Amino acid sequence: MPGETEKQKFENCADGDRKGQAPQFHRIAYILSDFPEKFGIPRQSGLVEKLEALVVFEPEYRRPEAFRGLEEYSHIWLIWEFSESERGEWSPTVRPPRLGGNTRMGVFATRSPFRPNPIGLSSVRLERVEEHPEYGPVLRVRGADLMSGTPILDIKPYLPHVDSHPEARGGFAGRFKDYGLRVDIPLQWLEMVPEGKREALKGILANDPRPAYQKDPERIYGMSFAGLTVRFQVRGELLTVCEIQRKME
Repeated sequence: MPGETEKQKFENCADGDRKGQAPQFHRIAYILSDFPEKFGIPRQSGLVEKLEALVVFEPEYRRPEAFRGLEEYSHIWLIWEFSESERGEWSPTVRPPRLGGNTRMGVFATRSPFRPNPIGLSSVRLERVEEHPEYGPVLRVRGADLMSGTPILDIKPYLPHVDSHPEARGGFAGRFKDYGLRVDIPLQWLEMVPEGKREALKGILANDPRPAYQKDPERIYGMSFAGLTVRFQVRGELLTVCEIQRKME
């Protein structure tokens, strides 16, 4: 309205939110990945480039013209919902796993799922747009850090001339960019993994999927991946796979 101060404009917007006029979001797609549960998922997108997934659209968004021009891009942004995170009263600080799970940082200085709004952002490689016999147009992507079934709220192209900042500072997270475990998968277990999934599994394990507060060298951990149960142990900087079993249907 004419003559409104900035404060009045803000208050009017807030009144609109309270009256139910806030934006309503709904999923446009969901992801199909090799992770049926949260444990083992890479902590950031792009850490394991060999991980492949499908973005499957809801029926109303499967119109071919919606994808026109998308294949001109090598990478895309996935905007998604932390649908499996426990929602409670928000906390201004969280405990990042890479800091050992005990040091607290401001939530806005982290990518923790425990946020005021449960929204995630992932940059992934777009392999191709393909026609699926059941789902229509789907996106085949690599490097996603999402559990299968995660709701996708929007998709945007990655623009390297504006989205890439080589001179950017990485805060505390930058200190761990070269972190990795050595991984030993005995041949008898490696042969149980489909050949096209082996490098992805090695990448997941090298990034140390254990909870930050669990560092017992005698403990055997288990994770689900690509229809398999993978059990492993970590001693020092070496992760050894102890057993791999096919999950029962």
